[in-house]
Amino acid sequence: MTEERETGKTTVAPDVLIAIAKMAALGVPGVSRMANVSGGVNRLLKRGIHDGVRIDVEDNIVTARLYLVLKQDVNIREVSRDVQAQVARAIREMIGMDVDRIDIHIEDIDYEEEATTA
Repeated sequence: MTEERETGKTTVAPDVLIAIAKMAALGVPGVSRMANVSGGVNRLLKRGIHDGVRIDVEDNIVTARLYLVLKQDVNIREVSRDVQAQVARAIREMIGMDVDRIDIHIEDIDYEEEATTA
């Protein structure tokens, strides 16, 4: 995540990539919130596990896994594709890094409780 130029270098912290991915995903209609990333002991060493995002960077190429909770009555496939497109676009435009893949994991659906009339 370091880019060298004649005038110096720019380093981007992993938390910045996580924040960009999270904001882009939450901006897509149909996404309710990020889900916690489940896992064993390895999750303690991963960044972003509580934000619903896992980011890996290898040779300045980003791979992201997003764990989402969607709103009810949405097309899961369509929302997932929109999230993939928006997250990839945000990383490319804001950071200038290439994106290998954006994997989407739907963890739950937020169902609103129906009001009962008495």
